[in-house]
Amino acid sequence: MKTLKILFLLLFMTHLGLSQEIIKLPNGQETSAVWEGNEKEYFSNIWQTQVVTNVSIPTMEVFRPENPNGTAVIVAPGGGLYALSILSEGDDVAKWLNKKGITAFVLKYRLVPTGEDGVKEITDAGTTNPNSIFKNVQQVLPLSWQDGLNAISHVRQNAMKYNIDTTKIGFMGFSAGGAVTMGVAFNYTKENRPDFLVPVYPWMTVMGEYTVPNDAPPMLVICASDDPLGLAPGSAKLYSDWLSAGKIVGLHMYSKGGHGFGMRTQNLPSDSWIERFYDWSLAEGITNTK
Repeated sequence: MKTLKILFLLLFMTHLGLSQEIIKLPNGQETSAVWEGNEKEYFSNIWQTQVVTNVSIPTMEVFRPENPNGTAVIVAPGGGLYALSILSEGDDVAKWLNKKGITAFVLKYRLVPTGEDGVKEITDAGTTNPNSIFKNVQQVLPLSWQDGLNAISHVRQNAMKYNIDTTKIGFMGFSAGGAVTMGVAFNYTKENRPDFLVPVYPWMTVMGEYTVPNDAPPMLVICASDDPLGLAPGSAKLYSDWLSAGKIVGLHMYSKGGHGFGMRTQNLPSDSWIERFYDWSLAEGITNTK
């Protein structure tokens, strides 16, 4: 037992050593949402991945590359706004970007208030009362958009500290994080405008009607045709709308991949989506091979 305790202590100390530059973001926006207790992080047996739930105070974790090339990406994990798939759509993405010299910031945006197991709550609600999900999500969605905009403001204001080019700050989000990405895309000001967007299987059905901004940033949309949540049409429409408006846009629509693939390995072409993002970023001059 003593040996086991020592092992756990070493693992904990290693975890602390590997991280953790945490940035606390403003959260003063008025809301009727009420959170009880702190955010929770645990392994979800339902989703079979590590998750974070009950986020009431937005933060970012900074992932710095050894040789920064000036490009930054804010990463917003998905999880239906009830949870964050913090590894495959967060930390693992950031670590891959670091290998290419890109500085990454994993954003924990505000979520629907939940109890002990937010994943179970959204799963049960999906079966018994789907409308409650949309009602709860609409309550916090504007908060998550503001968290995304505040994240961009922080990175741009501290660009020198992070060795970042103020004209190369992008926003990448998955599923509900894709809705956050597009909320950022439709609500920015000059100060917090993202320089590029990467919505990955974005949850567009919660967004309502939208208009492509006159100065819309370049965008790469990624999704799979067989997404079981039916998100492919919304992704295709995003691409078509950006294209019709004469904006820089790309689309990778994989025939197979499902939903929530993130950095998971499925032995499908969708496994390499992040490499296609990097190819696109090079082609558009968003990043370089420094």
